[in-house]
Amino acid sequence: MNKTLLFSFLFIRLLIHGQVSERSLSAEKWQFKNTKENTWLAAKVPGTVHLDLMTNNVIPDPYKDENEKKVQWVENEDWEYQTKFNLSNAELQHQNIDLIFLGLDTFSEVYLNGKLVKNTDNMFRTWTIPAKDYLKNSENIVQVRFKSAITVGKELAQKIPFTMPESPRSFVRKAQYQFGWDWGPRLVTAGIWKDVKLNFWDQAKVEKIRIEQKSMTGKQADLQVNAEIFAEKPGQYSLLINGKKQDITLKPGSNTVSVPYQIPNPKRWQPNGWGQPNLYTITITLQKEGKRIAEKTERIGLRTVELIQEKDAQGKSFYFKVNGQPMYAKGTNWIPGDSFSPRMTKEKYQKLIKDCKEANMNMIRVWGGGIYEDDEFYKACDENGILVWQDFMFAGSFYPADDAFQKNIELEVKDQIARLQNHASLALWCGNNEIDEAIVNWGYQKQFKYSKNDSLQVWKDYKTIFQQVIPDAIRKYATADKQIYWPSSPSIGWGHKESLTEGDSHYWGVWWGEQPFEIYNEKVPRFASEYGFQGMPTLETTKSMFSGKPDLSLQNGIIKAHEKHSRGWEIIDNYMKRDYVVPKDFVKYNYVSQLLQARGMQIAMEAHRRARPYNMGTLYWQLNDCWPVVSWSSIDYLGNWKALHYQVKRSFENQAVLVEKKEGMLNFYGINDGLSKSKEVSLELKVNNFKGENIRMAVSNQKMNLEEAVKFDPVSIAELVGDADKNELFLHVILRGKDEKVVAESSHFFAKPKDLKLLKPDLKIKKISSTEIEISTNVLAKNVYLIGDTHFSDNFFDLLPETSRRITLSKPLEKIEVMSLWDTMNQ
Repeated sequence: MNKTLLFSFLFIRLLIHGQVSERSLSAEKWQFKNTKENTWLAAKVPGTVHLDLMTNNVIPDPYKDENEKKVQWVENEDWEYQTKFNLSNAELQHQNIDLIFLGLDTFSEVYLNGKLVKNTDNMFRTWTIPAKDYLKNSENIVQVRFKSAITVGKELAQKIPFTMPESPRSFVRKAQYQFGWDWGPRLVTAGIWKDVKLNFWDQAKVEKIRIEQKSMTGKQADLQVNAEIFAEKPGQYSLLINGKKQDITLKPGSNTVSVPYQIPNPKRWQPNGWGQPNLYTITITLQKEGKRIAEKTERIGLRTVELIQEKDAQGKSFYFKVNGQPMYAKGTNWIPGDSFSPRMTKEKYQKLIKDCKEANMNMIRVWGGGIYEDDEFYKACDENGILVWQDFMFAGSFYPADDAFQKNIELEVKDQIARLQNHASLALWCGNNEIDEAIVNWGYQKQFKYSKNDSLQVWKDYKTIFQQVIPDAIRKYATADKQIYWPSSPSIGWGHKESLTEGDSHYWGVWWGEQPFEIYNEKVPRFASEYGFQGMPTLETTKSMFSGKPDLSLQNGIIKAHEKHSRGWEIIDNYMKRDYVVPKDFVKYNYVSQLLQARGMQIAMEAHRRARPYNMGTLYWQLNDCWPVVSWSSIDYLGNWKALHYQVKRSFENQAVLVEKKEGMLNFYGINDGLSKSKEVSLELKVNNFKGENIRMAVSNQKMNLEEAVKFDPVSIAELVGDADKNELFLHVILRGKDEKVVAESSHFFAKPKDLKLLKPDLKIKKISSTEIEISTNVLAKNVYLIGDTHFSDNFFDLLPETSRRITLSKPLEKIEVMSLWDTMNQ
């Protein structure tokens, strides 16, 4: 057998009786070139032109040094990809052969054996090409010619009489973040970014499966399985659902077949913190005369999700009811995990979502300037009990609404609904990120000198896309139980008082408005879907910015280049001066910048949770990074937890005790986000100095059932502190159950970190095993920072006087360094 035929055999997957087969073309030998040149270079599919250029040493790695600016020429060029393959006689004997591109970025012409078979204009669509008539049993060639998205975007922009913000990206249906953001590089790429395959089929094929949950009791879940089937040959067929057979009649062309299906004694899919995310496998098989001719498998969860908006005395509620119970949403915002999406692995998706689960999250928002994520992302969310708020891919600009654009959007939405709606994790479709706010608040119309008619046209186009085209497509293509739609996030801009009394809110008075962190205690919305503050990445990731020996200095041009916000360093420095002693040493500055970020977000998250049920959700900006960068992320590009992620884990515990300082008093709140609400608790307060000596102790006589958010009687700070120096004290707060067990605990400091009169701790590390250590201290050690090339189970924590803590390591380390906040205050 020759090598070509052997390769073909290996990449054909035959189902029973050989009537349906699929062959991957991604692993064939691909080549690419600049259309201006004649030399072909090796390419990888899925991939991007930047990755292929790097592999062939044509461009440097744009993540390193200041190389980003050296690769900007790539976006203005046209590129061509091709591969050659043979088909066997057996393959050609199939009645139909479809050439399927799961993702082409973005404007391309597809040629098959020299014939133009498809023009594409949307990165987010699947392109299916009937290819039987163009193929032969000798050598075949597929060519894809990509036109520069910049060139095409500019051509499209010239067709309207006014300037669009950040033109031409809004005319281009591709990932908007590629054009640069305040946390990401400008890398406007092109290429075959998802898999390519050939589908061979006869008689009929199953195109889509939509599974709708009609009703559920403890005894039975009633489902409706909707199969979209294209029949080449009409007649009698059988549809089997997990082996349960129903005879059907298919007409020529498209058919929708709806079949009821029951699951006895169903187990609900529960969000993280409420129970197990139980999943069921549903296999749909199409048979003709007893032979299997098509099959699809879906993994579903049984649950209900409702978005509750009801008028009340303060405005209007905004919360998710899951399985009939109000759920306090705790989570984050997701951006693409790499500027070159094909480089994201299944392992990286799984790790990031497991990191969310470990940090006690139950919701993640997929931000509208990125991509509709890979199937593995949603699979990981299903498996870990993380609900997904899914933006459509529009962000922070104005968008056209001509007939061609409308049709393109409808087909994009159709494709993504078909791919995503069966996932248990999918909670809500959202039209866009910050476009309503951009039109109303950002002043683009004044900046670009719009006429009154221009401004009216912008608003008309907005309503057409986000109030007509997208919601109409959802109603048309999604099952009834997967049609929750929210037009824009946020619903009202953060400068308006209504943004705090209804809808979801992006509050940026901190950072953009440069308000102090404490403003979070006052600006509490109904649902916080964005808020954040920047912190530096870990030292390991900072070093990865360099191609050579790292020069760790805040004045280094490479480190400065990896901060994309124009005033980022200045804002970080100003906030740091407010709360901390600003270190001169780079390592300590890196450490304190992470503490600063964590402190700000802790104040926000805890203010939101204390306000339950007025506030019913807190999603901070942002979880992850797409390259090594100073940003709002809690996990940096290399997957390392910053101080913020450790703090999120603590602040999002299902049971928590939170302290509010207000007008000389301390208010105490017991929080319970779990399903069980019957636990009776009491409050215990201990005022200690940093040596661990007890100054005052009090136990509340109140016995409270820990239901959602309960408030204990306030206590005067003056009464607690007395004549002692508050800069030398901390308050240890404990919630105890009736069995005297600790339900939750926290520490409260009476002064800002820079004013604390910390003592030098004697931190000792004892090795328990190759992957476990115990760290102990004699006096209070604030913000203990373990440094080493491993993941620590806890870090940046306060270690109370004369206590120890065991920490697990993801891998053994010979040497672990440690510092605490004291080290930054005594330089």
